[in-house]
Amino acid sequence: MQQFWDERFDTKEYVYGRSPNEFFKEFIDYHIPGRVLLPADGEGRNSVYAALKGWDVTAFDFSSKAKEKAEKLACEYKVDINYFISSIEEFTSTEKFDLIALIFLHLPPDTRSKVHTRLIEYLPPGGYFLIEAFTKKQIHNDTGGPRNKDLLYSGQELLDDLCNLEIIYYKEITKERKEGYFHKGKAEVIQLIGQKLN
Repeated sequence: MQQFWDERFDTKEYVYGRSPNEFFKEFIDYHIPGRVLLPADGEGRNSVYAALKGWDVTAFDFSSKAKEKAEKLACEYKVDINYFISSIEEFTSTEKFDLIALIFLHLPPDTRSKVHTRLIEYLPPGGYFLIEAFTKKQIHNDTGGPRNKDLLYSGQELLDDLCNLEIIYYKEITKERKEGYFHKGKAEVIQLIGQKLN
């Protein structure tokens, strides 16, 4: 998989675009800046936008090509981001984050729940957990996302994973996506925000 993503990101163009994910952008725009963690952040479009809005950004991806492009984008916009190479399984932190955002991060069922549970540990009381991901209905669309239905999500799976959070926003919607080459057209997505209360 690392080779797959290195090859996908090894282009001059930003294959998922340079603009932030709309759902993530809306959250960032309407909340007081704090510390944000962006796992599997790819080419840095979300990291750089958050930094532009005053957030202290930590991000990672296991693709070295993604890191190169993210740091190039940050340099272009003259912002600082802490971006490093790691797999989602190997990531650890001694720090807490006010927001953890997973934007189209699709994991195998045996990994997904464990990763979500561990990431929640990095939230302080009041911290937010934000997800946008493709639903299992997306398997019928050729507009982005895994072609393996097991890697697509159901709402109940995510709600079960995040049962220790208060769910303050949840929608399953059909949305027109315009995010570079690989997220383009009608898509079936879940949007979710949970908050850690204690």
